[in-house]
Amino acid sequence: MLTEILLLMILGFIFIWSTEWIKYFNKLDERLGNSVWKWSYDYPVKGKRDISNLDDEEFVKLRRKRNKAVTFMYWIFFSIFIIFMSFISKFLLIILT
Repeated sequence: MLTEILLLMILGFIFIWSTEWIKYFNKLDERLGNSVWKWSYDYPVKGKRDISNLDDEEFVKLRRKRNKAVTFMYWIFFSIFIIFMSFISKFLLIILT
């Protein structure tokens, strides 16, 4: 049970760190928006095309970095959820026995 508490604390700090990186990436370009929880996809530009690597290479690189940070954040979030459920089940077993 102590290991779960320690893991939850460590993963909590990593989760906060990853969300701060996403907020940092969002501030670098206004086209990325302000959301921390969603991936950013191709945004429409004037005309019939979407932004591709040929149109705006720097933005595409930034978007890919941000999407990797969002994916990492989701992995941490679901890991916290699984460890928290393990902690709660062990805690309930101690209380009920």
